Amino acid sequence: MGPRKRVSFAFLRRHSGYIFMFCVLFAFMQLGFRNGRRKHLAIDELAQQTDDNWIDPAKLIAFADEKTPRVLTEHPIPQLMEEAEEKYRKKLGSQSKTLKAAVAEYRRRYGRAPPKGFDAWWQFAQKYEVRMIDEYDGLVNDLAPFWDLSGEEIRRRALQVGELPSIDLVRIRKGEATVINVNPNFHDTEVSARARGFRSMTGKFVHLLPDMDFPINAKAEGRVLVPWEHRMYPNMTSQDSSGGIQKMLGGPFKPDWGEDGNIWEAWRRTCDPESSARRLFSSLRTSHNTQIKNHFASSTVSPGSDFSFVKSTSSDEDYCSYPHAHYQQGHFFSDWRSIPVLYPVFSPARAKGFMDIRIPSHYYYGSTKRYTYGWDSVNLELKDVDPMEVPWEDKIDMIFWRGATTGGGSHPPGFSDQYHRHRFLRMASDKSNATRVITFADPPTSGSSFVSAAVSVGQLNEEIMDAAFVKAVSAGSYPGGMAALERDHRFADSVPLGRHWAYKYLIDMDGMSYSGRFLSFLASDSVPLKSTVYDEFFTDWIQPWVHFIPLSASYAEIYNIHAYFSGATQSTVEAANSTQKDLSPEERKPTEGDKRLRRIARAGKRWKRTVGRTLDMEAYVYRLCLEWARLWADDRDSMNFSL
Repeated sequence: MGPRKRVSFAFLRRHSGYIFMFCVLFAFMQLGFRNGRRKHLAIDELAQQTDDNWIDPAKLIAFADEKTPRVLTEHPIPQLMEEAEEKYRKKLGSQSKTLKAAVAEYRRRYGRAPPKGFDAWWQFAQKYEVRMIDEYDGLVNDLAPFWDLSGEEIRRRALQVGELPSIDLVRIRKGEATVINVNPNFHDTEVSARARGFRSMTGKFVHLLPDMDFPINAKAEGRVLVPWEHRMYPNMTSQDSSGGIQKMLGGPFKPDWGEDGNIWEAWRRTCDPESSARRLFSSLRTSHNTQIKNHFASSTVSPGSDFSFVKSTSSDEDYCSYPHAHYQQGHFFSDWRSIPVLYPVFSPARAKGFMDIRIPSHYYYGSTKRYTYGWDSVNLELKDVDPMEVPWEDKIDMIFWRGATTGGGSHPPGFSDQYHRHRFLRMASDKSNATRVITFADPPTSGSSFVSAAVSVGQLNEEIMDAAFVKAVSAGSYPGGMAALERDHRFADSVPLGRHWAYKYLIDMDGMSYSGRFLSFLASDSVPLKSTVYDEFFTDWIQPWVHFIPLSASYAEIYNIHAYFSGATQSTVEAANSTQKDLSPEERKPTEGDKRLRRIARAGKRWKRTVGRTLDMEAYVYRLCLEWARLWADDRDSMNFSL
């Protein structure tokens, strides 16, 4: 062996361990890179979480081979629509056809006999062709807590709560209804309006009702928040109100919060003690989250979080488990003090956690130029077609909204920039170069080929958004005041209700409570895009993705909703370098998408004419009155109906 070979052999022997480790490391690196090139999944896709209310786009994504970028072969919206249509068809088709069947269905659902007068209600429903005969689960659930109270206790509490500010009594005596304001010294611009509307709804059948009282909420906001412990363990609080309402409430009732509380603090006490909302840190944590960028993701643009679509509205949002989300809803910051005891209060809407009893809104029942489709305020008559209605083909393919900066109070102050209306307007007013990932059919006639592109949100808003505040309410409560409001949000002149009908897409958002314009939007030939945390009297009767398009609380998916139904905008096809960039907007419009959008518009209009009529509201109130009359009685068994 030569000297050079001996030196080399000695070197290898001394450093054999290092050389072995290097070889192993090199082999693993090669294997890892090879597998990474073969199957590269984006980190954000692996981390994506879904629940029952979301359609997961990842389930619809196919990988042709390792060299082909991700391609969406099936859009989730048609699936959502078809499932919803089938569900609604089954519900409508399963309604009882005879009184005997309706009684049997009532017993099956609720485990007891219907209330006395059920046969007269049935005749009323048949006379006026009411379609929803059995769907009153929401009504029964609203009244369920009062079964634990005696008739005497309910009668006493109804009178007592009528003493509080902004609560009126509708009193039925000897077949006639009157409105009573027990607290006339408290000034409220809305006093008695809802009570008068409720009284009008009883007009056709009030002569058949026994004597009873209905405490009607004069405000739009919910009023009753009972702590979890008091609901679960009634012995922990007084169930005898004979000592008066002040004793029940622990002192005089103050109409607003002042410096001693807020709605969120009252609301979170309705949650289970083990929930996050009852833990101090979780309940106070801010919702301003930091976005984490995935530096290892593929450069291929693919559908992201903006491409998830909810199956229904956010009325069942779990703020007990995710308390930080409450910062994004204005009703948690209402100035109006809640009632912490189970008092009967009849309100136009109900958010989760509240214990108000739902009734139809007086805005829906009456006719006004601000809230009623087809109302001729000159001749004082209601027309089937609004004078300002526009044929579908002539409607503008944009998303339209006008409204005031309402939606929450200032308890505590400083959070109004995160309220639901402000968040949407800030998103729709964004002129920056930040991007949204838009997924669209390419070519537009295809139902199985979709591409994605990152598009400037400023350009998108210019092309598809026509949203603006028309009035600033309590501008001083917004961080930075009026100057900041005008800087961050678009403002424009107010428009008559009929101006909305010029657009295909109508945003419907909560205000201080529910949106009083929703039924007028449904009555039009346009499509409501509804975002709400409230349930109303018709919630059991209407179907998202059949009669309207539901939006998540973030509104983020709205750009991709528009892209599916109306096609890619000019900035979108340019960002994708699509051959569609040379086509006109009309040529880019997907035929299938536009047909489906019009289908929703027609279904909503048909629903308003057949299920959302004033007659249907009366049928709902009639049934509510029968249920309330039974709870009002001392001998409830005597108030049962039997064939």
